[in-house]
Amino acid sequence: MYDLVIIGAGPAGLGASIYASRYKLNHLVLGAEVGGQVVEAWEIENYAGIESISGKDLMEKFKKQTIDLGGTIVSATVTKISKNYDGFEIITDDGKKREAKSVILALGMKPRKLNIPNEDKFIGKGISYCATCDAMFSRGKDVVVIGGGDSAATAALHLAEFVNSVQLLFKDGTKVFEPAWEQRMAETGKIAVASFEKIDEILGSESVAGIVYETKDGKKKELKVQGIFIEIGSTPGVMLAKDLGVETDEQNYIVVKQDQSTNIENVYAAGDVTTGSNKFRQIITAVAEGAVAAGSVYKKLKLVKK
Repeated sequence: MYDLVIIGAGPAGLGASIYASRYKLNHLVLGAEVGGQVVEAWEIENYAGIESISGKDLMEKFKKQTIDLGGTIVSATVTKISKNYDGFEIITDDGKKREAKSVILALGMKPRKLNIPNEDKFIGKGISYCATCDAMFSRGKDVVVIGGGDSAATAALHLAEFVNSVQLLFKDGTKVFEPAWEQRMAETGKIAVASFEKIDEILGSESVAGIVYETKDGKKKELKVQGIFIEIGSTPGVMLAKDLGVETDEQNYIVVKQDQSTNIENVYAAGDVTTGSNKFRQIITAVAEGAVAAGSVYKKLKLVKK
């Protein structure tokens, strides 16, 4: 039986593993994708100590440090967590079972959809939620990025290196990306920025051919594009937690205390999925929550042993 199983291999999960190794906790990291959503980030300029780095490269550093310190990362999707008489049983999609005295849920986030007609139909056929992953497939094309945050701005900048043109559309009142990004977008000469009130439909037969949207004054506009990149945020991946009886708030974030513990004894949570860090979804806060959670597990197990 492990002292700890960490579910999720993003910044929170790997951060927790790094500290668990230093506390000499017998532990395991289970995650479908090492790095989580961070690997999709084209450029990161706000992680302390590193002026500029891609998400993929940063998470490679996390992975190396985790392994070098003795942590074990298993690429697998957890399908069920259940409480047993002295801990937890964790089942993965390959049918394997692991037992642990404690669990840290570092479940991360899932891309939020627009929920408009034809969206699901064109996923992988012009619609993408990852500019870093799919920019190459849009080389020489005209594309649109939908979103008003920093992720939308950085996606547009990354795409501008490959495509013919980028139209960044943000819903009225949601433009919150940093002014520095706006300046850099203007400097490319390839990116236009406009607002919308409503996305009406996605055009196309076998693949994306365009998009129709409404402006605040009720006018309809059509863009002929071959790619649509949706960057409107993410939702917490909390189904495993809910099945275990973990408390969530009205927005489906896992409710945690200062020590990252949940309402279920020996279940902790860290990262974007929690109510911690004032819901400030950043790599640095995810790592910090992972560290706190691992420290809490260590203190709890040490007290139990006494």
